[in-house]
Amino acid sequence: MPESNSSREINPQGWISNHGDVLFRYALTRLKDTHSAEEVVQETFLAGLKAAERFSGKSTERTWLVGILKHKIVDYIRKRTKEAPSHKQDLSDDYKDIEDSLFDESGKWRTGPSPWSTDPSASVDREELKKVFMACLDLLPGNMADVFSLRELEELSGEEICKVLGLSETNLWVILHRARLRLQGCMEKNWLEEPRERNN
Repeated sequence: MPESNSSREINPQGWISNHGDVLFRYALTRLKDTHSAEEVVQETFLAGLKAAERFSGKSTERTWLVGILKHKIVDYIRKRTKEAPSHKQDLSDDYKDIEDSLFDESGKWRTGPSPWSTDPSASVDREELKKVFMACLDLLPGNMADVFSLRELEELSGEEICKVLGLSETNLWVILHRARLRLQGCMEKNWLEEPRERNN
C-alpha cells in the first residue's frame, strides 16, 4: 500500500495497515524466519511509539520506521548470536576450505573479499531475479546469511559487523567471501542456466 503520510506527521493507528507488510518483508529478507520477522516488526512499532515525540518530519513516516527496524534487526542478530554459539560453529570449516586461495605463505591476503560483478541491490529489482536471489540466500548457513545481510543489505562496516557477531576481521572476510561464492554459484545455476534450458 502506498504511503499516504504527506503531512510528515506520524499516525500510529495506521502503522500496521500502511507499513506492516513492507516492514515485515524487509525483516524477512534479512532474518529468513517468519517468527523473527514478526518479532522485530512488533519491537519496531513499540520503539516508534516510545520515540514518537522525537519524530522531526524530515523523512517520511515509513522511512523513519524502516530506520528503527534496521536497528532492531541488528540487535536481534546480535542477541541470537550470543544465545546460540553453535550459530558460528562452521567458521573453522569455512576458513580451512578456502584459506589457501585467500592467503599467501606468510598469512597475508592475496586479494580482498571478492566483489559482486554487479550491484546486488540493483539487480534484485527484477521480480524473477529477486525470487531466485532470496531462495539462494535462504540456502546460506546461519552465520553466512547474517554476515551477508549485515554487510550487503544493511550496509554495516566490517568493524560494526565484527562487534555485532563477535568475529575477528579475518573470519568476517572469509565468511563474506564464502557467502558471495555460494550465492554466485546458486544464482548462476538457477538464474543463468534455467533460461537456457527452457529455450532448448
